[in-house]
Amino acid sequence: MLIVVNHIILMLADDMACNPRNPRPATVFNNANQHINVYGSDVEVDYRGDEVTVERLVRLLTGRLEPSTPPTKRLLTDDRSNVLIYMTGHGGDGFLKFQDAEEITSTELADAFEQMWQQRRYNNIFFMIDTCQAASMYEKFYSPNILAVASSQVGEDSLSHHLDSSLGVYVIDKYTYHALDFMEKLRKDSKKSMADFLRVCPRHQCVSTVGVRSDLFPRNPADVRVTEFFGSVRHVERTDRLVDLGDGDTETPVTVGTRVETAAPAPAGSYRYVAQFPVMS
Repeated sequence: MLIVVNHIILMLADDMACNPRNPRPATVFNNANQHINVYGSDVEVDYRGDEVTVERLVRLLTGRLEPSTPPTKRLLTDDRSNVLIYMTGHGGDGFLKFQDAEEITSTELADAFEQMWQQRRYNNIFFMIDTCQAASMYEKFYSPNILAVASSQVGEDSLSHHLDSSLGVYVIDKYTYHALDFMEKLRKDSKKSMADFLRVCPRHQCVSTVGVRSDLFPRNPADVRVTEFFGSVRHVERTDRLVDLGDGDTETPVTVGTRVETAAPAPAGSYRYVAQFPVMS
């Protein structure tokens, strides 16, 4: 499954790859067999270490970052964007820890999503969270067009999958392990639906009970392709109607499909083709 790198914003504590206990520096594997290096050369970390704070996450989601922030570190979305948000770490009833120094609450996250909706920063959101009592993090959501899945119900722990003996620690949780396994088998033309994905890691695999919230989502997950959130598959609207680009002097309505948008006026001045550059022999 291919997702364009510049469509991903990655926030990490980034304390594992170069940890002295890591026998293979600059690598992080998804399991003890070390088949997939999730910290490879194609992975770009946008925010790491002390940059990963609750305030920074909220500013990123709501578009209130510092003016000097480069475009690659901004969430450049609009009302046609399907946004996938995945969170994991230590958590509890109604909170997720950041760097063991602070925590984001379910209310703060719900309010950030509402600001995104008011600012027309998303079309749909698919929210995934893998932590203890994970379902508590979506209970406060009240904005439309959000589909959410959580690795555990309130009162349940989210358990690790297996131990990497070379590190002496558990390297991945059960839910994330099985979700990643599901996605690794997908192709960009996959017919799998979000309903298929929501069935990942049943109780006999996860031990915890995976939670789903779909009351805010207007569509049946069975009718939504997984590639609408995973894989950078874009929908193209075709129109047979004439698009009037205007004369460049005033703002002109441009018809696109069934939507009407306002085109920015063209800059003043005349334009002409220049002579071809001479061919140097």
